[in-house]
Amino acid sequence: VLWAGRMRLGTFRILLMLVQASAACEFGPFPYSVTGIVCRMTKPGALLLNQETAQIIQAAFRNAKFPNITGERSMRLLGKVAYGLTNIQVNDLSIEQSEVELRENDAINVAIKNVTAFFKGTLTYGYAAAWFLQLFHSVDFEIESSIDLQINIKLMCQKDQVATDASDCYLTFHKLTLHLQGEKEPGWLKQLFTDFISFTLKLVLKSEVCNEINFLARVLANFVHDSAANFVQDEDIRLDLSLASVPLIKANYLESHHKGLVLYKNYSDVFSDSVFSPSLLTESRMLYFWLSEHTLDSLALAAFLDNRLVLTIRGEKLQALFEMEDTEAQRKVVQTIFQGTSYNDSVVKVWSLAHPQISLQPEGTVVKSLVAVEVSIFPPGEESLMVLYMEEEITVTIQAAYAEKKLILHPLDSRIEFKVFKCTADPSGNDPSIRNFLQTMISVVGIPEVISRIEPALTSLMNSKGLNLFEIRNPEIITRKGYIIVQLDFSFPDHLLLDFLEKIL
Repeated sequence: VLWAGRMRLGTFRILLMLVQASAACEFGPFPYSVTGIVCRMTKPGALLLNQETAQIIQAAFRNAKFPNITGERSMRLLGKVAYGLTNIQVNDLSIEQSEVELRENDAINVAIKNVTAFFKGTLTYGYAAAWFLQLFHSVDFEIESSIDLQINIKLMCQKDQVATDASDCYLTFHKLTLHLQGEKEPGWLKQLFTDFISFTLKLVLKSEVCNEINFLARVLANFVHDSAANFVQDEDIRLDLSLASVPLIKANYLESHHKGLVLYKNYSDVFSDSVFSPSLLTESRMLYFWLSEHTLDSLALAAFLDNRLVLTIRGEKLQALFEMEDTEAQRKVVQTIFQGTSYNDSVVKVWSLAHPQISLQPEGTVVKSLVAVEVSIFPPGEESLMVLYMEEEITVTIQAAYAEKKLILHPLDSRIEFKVFKCTADPSGNDPSIRNFLQTMISVVGIPEVISRIEPALTSLMNSKGLNLFEIRNPEIITRKGYIIVQLDFSFPDHLLLDFLEKIL
């Protein structure tokens, strides 16, 4: 049994090494140059996640497939005694303490102390006495154990994504007591079997529990990757989260670097000029996300190619847009443009004529876009008529924040430059009052109106990916030249990991 257990454990490790070697990733001499997205979790964040370790360990014990344990031993006067422990399963489990340590350039060390586990099953034994009398018996048993568990988890790259190796796993037994038929006092039968079952039982428990923990660690790594990939995908637009370099383990943080290339239908994204450096991020918050300007600019391009940058305004929204101030001059301009048609019989369409250009600066996110605005009226009993068409290049600086589980976009200074202006009420374009009014309207009301539509849309999209399940504390969105940093503290939703484990196990 001991030899078979060692063979099985050795075979598992060999297969795991072969899988890791065959799926190893190769990176160029300058991996940061293709980094578009970075995720850094500091030690406080890792300590918080470690609180969920109990669920993983409990799942590992309960789902480990413990094999039947068999053995044989020669006993004086009794002849050969054969035994078998079958139907082994965990009856109860509790964990007193769990600690985590980040070992630089090595592994994540998780120490689980005082795991109290009760196993139950059936003990079957038989022996042939010297006078050839054969006896066979079966009794229920309970094994009471106290275990310390140490797991050294290595991060690596497999198939271009973060993978884990938790095969470096150790169980230390402080207590391993065999109870037969609920009898707590030692008897001759328990004394007979405890001594030569204990060693084999420890080996089997270590092998099966550690194998299950390693399996769960790999499954959870895939779960994190798939959840992140789902978060940055909406219909046909998604981001390539392939690793740009080997994941880092430092004394105070874990860090992974991703390409962050936009994937959209036949569009091919290329990026090799990243400004990322680990020194750009600090270690004072639990979680950091670093995003390159290129990634955000490419997302804007994909949104444009997917015809998402189109807005239609009618009714009360249209009225609020054009009646921003109640003056005689304003009423005259509106009357001229709409030719007396009510707002309910009018529509304004706004869309981007070209890919909006996004640049990140210390003052905020600068968006530059060539926008078309078309105003059409539908007089009763008449055909629709386009009464205004204009194209303008708009540059606006936006500051972003996240509060009360909502994205907040605040427009700062804006610049508007008319490229095309056509108005049926002013075919010559010589009436400056119309253009001046429209320029003021776009700056004061139009841009905030567009942003007010984008805010709930993006918030709803993020919440559909589960962001609202987390308690995010003091989030900060910081822009710098060429990149943006999102830094925050968080509370892990208790049910999220448990629900996931219940689905896969």
